[in-house]
Parts: sequence; C-alpha cells; structure tokens
Amino acid sequence: MWQPRKPPKVVQRAALVTERTADEATAVTAQSSEAKESTSSAAASGLAAIAYTGIGSPYVWGGTTPSGWDCSGFTQWVYAQAGISIPRVNAWTAMKPTSAPQPGDLVMQNGGAHVGIYVGNGMMISALNPGQGTLLHSVASTGTSSFFTLR
Repeated sequence: MWQPRKPPKVVQRAALVTERTADEATAVTAQSSEAKESTSSAAASGLAAIAYTGIGSPYVWGGTTPSGWDCSGFTQWVYAQAGISIPRVNAWTAMKPTSAPQPGDLVMQNGGAHVGIYVGNGMMISALNPGQGTLLHSVASTGTSSFFTLR
C-alpha cells in the first residue's frame, strides 16, 4: 500500500510559513505603530513643518511675508499658516514658559531681541539678518534662550 511521505513535510513547511508569517505580521504591526507615533509627532509639530517652508526667505526689517520678514514677522506668519493668531512683537507674552520645548514652540533669545521656531534636537528656524535670511540653526548659536508654548 502506498503511503505519501511528502505531506508531513508540507505540513511542517506550512507550519514554518505560518510561524514566519505571524512574525512578519508582528513586525508589520510594530512598524505600523511606529508610523502612527511618527504621524502623531508630525501632526503635533505642524508648526515646525510650516517653519521649514520659510527657509531661504530674505530678511526684511518689519516684513511679514515670505517675500521678506524679520524674526517676529516670520514667527507670526508660521503660526498664522496654522490658523493661530499671535502678536507680531513680544509674541511670547501670549504664551507660557516651558523648560521642555517641543517642535513648534517659540524660542525667545537675548532678552527678546530675537525670536524663532523650535524644530527639535536643539535646532530652530529664524529670520536672522539681511546677510543670512531665514535658516535652520542651533539654538545655542544665537545667545541665551527661553522657550514658550501654547500647549
């Protein structure tokens, strides 16, 4: 009588494939969770994303548009793009201080002489001066800093 020997191998292979597929599904679920967390972080840092779009714009004292702005005009414009109204000057007075800045928070520097948008990892975007315009730079590179938030 003929007895097939291959089906057990197929069953073992199917079990291996099922096990591997379960592991892959777990990995995909983990990646999906990480992606959701990244998406949440991205949504929370929408102001920072808007600030990045201003890089390269010129510095114009008193300006408030991408064709030319000063530091406070830049921060007011960033917040306005997100539907948030902040004062053009001394905007931090409408916010609360924070020692744990998040992307999108304001960075007030040198006693209020300069302001920019915190984007994370010790970096900020601001309209610096006519020679440099709007750029990404280290928070530490432009003086003493205080952070302010609307959270």
